[in-house]
Amino acid sequence: MTEMILPDIYRMEIPLPHNPLKSLNSYLIKGSERNLLIDTGFNQPECRAAMDAGRQELGFSMDETDIFVTHIHGDHTGLVHYLSRPGTRVLCDSYTAQAFGGLVSDYWDYFDQLLVQGGLAGITHADHPGYKYKGAAVDNVQVIADGDLIEVGRYRWRWISTPGHAPDHMCLYEARLGILFSGDHILGDITPNNTLWDPPWTATRDLLQEYFDSLDKIERLAIKITLPAHREIIPDCYLRIRQLREHHRRRLQDILDILGDGRMYGAQVASQMKWDMRGKRWDEFSSAQKIFAGGEALSHLTHLVLKGILVRELIGDRVYYSRAH
Repeated sequence: MTEMILPDIYRMEIPLPHNPLKSLNSYLIKGSERNLLIDTGFNQPECRAAMDAGRQELGFSMDETDIFVTHIHGDHTGLVHYLSRPGTRVLCDSYTAQAFGGLVSDYWDYFDQLLVQGGLAGITHADHPGYKYKGAAVDNVQVIADGDLIEVGRYRWRWISTPGHAPDHMCLYEARLGILFSGDHILGDITPNNTLWDPPWTATRDLLQEYFDSLDKIERLAIKITLPAHREIIPDCYLRIRQLREHHRRRLQDILDILGDGRMYGAQVASQMKWDMRGKRWDEFSSAQKIFAGGEALSHLTHLVLKGILVRELIGDRVYYSRAH
C-alpha cells in the first residue's frame, strides 16, 4: 500500500511478518534528478514483494534512487543489498557503514555475552529477528554526519544524529517546512525499544541518557509533521516527546521498586516489569520478546549504575544489580 503524504513524499507500507511491529513505513522522496528512499524492511520475501509493488505503483527506478538508512536494525537495512544498483548511494552513520562492509564482525558475539550476563539462558543471537532477516554486504556506502545536508527535488534536508534507540540512529529534517523523518527515535502509539549495546558487566555508554539528550535535541526544532518508521504519523511531536520521557522515568522507578533492597540480574528484573504483550506472562514470552524486554531492562539498569544509584557485580557469568550504599 502506498500513499502520498506531502508533494513528492510517499509512504510505502512494508509488512513485517510474525513481528509485533506489524509493518515498516518506507518513504520515498521524489527528486528531479535522483530520489531518496528511507529504510527498507527485513530481508524477507514478503518485504521484497511489498517493496517491488510499491516501486511499480510509484513508478521509480533504483537506478535513479539513493537509500538513507536511519539505523542499523534489520527491519531498516534488510533489503538494502537487494535494492542497490551500481549507482545507488547508501547513506548512513559510520557504525552502520562498517556493518554494511562486514567490519562489525564482533556484533553478534557481544550480543551473546549480553544474553548470558543478563541471565537469558538458552537464548542466542540466532533468535533475534535482526539476525534472522539481515541483508548482505553492500558497496557504495557514504557516511553522513550530524548537520550534513542533501537536496532532493523541492526539499532541502539536514541529518540529525539522535543516538539512544541505537548507537547510530539519525533523523532527517526539513527546516523550512518543519518536516521530520523520525525513524525509530520517536514513535506514536508504541515506545521505541531502548536496549544495551555492550556486555552488561563492561558497559560504559549510557544510551538511555543519550536517548533523553536526543529527545531534547529534537524538541528544540520547529516541527509541523513527524513521519515515523512504524505506525501512524505523529500529530504532536512535542507531546509525544513528553510522553516518552515520562514512560522511561516510570520504568526507572519501577525497576527500583522491583529491586528494593535485594540483588537481581537483568532477566529477573525484566520478568517482573510491566510489558504490553497482550496479557502474556514472562514464561509465555517468545525468545525474541525476552531479548527485547531483557535488553530494555539492562539499559535502564546500566543507566542507574552509571548515575551511581545502583551497583553491579559479576557473579559467575551473570551481572547482578543492587542499591548503592
